[in-house]
Amino acid sequence: MGVLVGRPAPDFTVPAIMGDGTLVEEFSLAERIQSRPALIFFYSLDFTSVCRLELIALNHRAEAFEQRGVEVICVSVDSHFSHNAWRNTPEEQGGIGPVAFIMASDLNHDIVRAFDVESPAGMAYPGAFLIDKTGLIRSQVINDVALARNIDELLRLIDALESQGTPGEVSPTGLA
Repeated sequence: MGVLVGRPAPDFTVPAIMGDGTLVEEFSLAERIQSRPALIFFYSLDFTSVCRLELIALNHRAEAFEQRGVEVICVSVDSHFSHNAWRNTPEEQGGIGPVAFIMASDLNHDIVRAFDVESPAGMAYPGAFLIDKTGLIRSQVINDVALARNIDELLRLIDALESQGTPGEVSPTGLA
């Protein structure tokens, strides 16, 4: 696959834990975002140190995503039960606490393959995909598992995307 920018975001329906802690057996990306921008945030595995720090940082900025109308969906190859256990473990004990975003389970690796972020070890590379209101992927960032992402940079990209609107137009946001 490679570069997905400019293409429709792959849809998926999987078990997930919602931001309010509700477990659902059939979370559908397309149904959830319906003409709303979204951030699909892949991380390697539950209960890992770099992923933990990224998800806590993402949660600290949850209100900023909400203010922009962006739905945040995190995805790993762990089960939604593992996601639930991790979010029910306090930060002081190695958990992420009650995060405000959706955590989708990709046990079959269908999502990591569709977004082309499956590592040779069978987990997800840290990837961030911004999806616009029309369902097109407008940005993709994929890192090695040891490289954490900057949450404020993702917000800057969302602001740049919102300021320009049409695919292919240049946005001056962040160039100063």
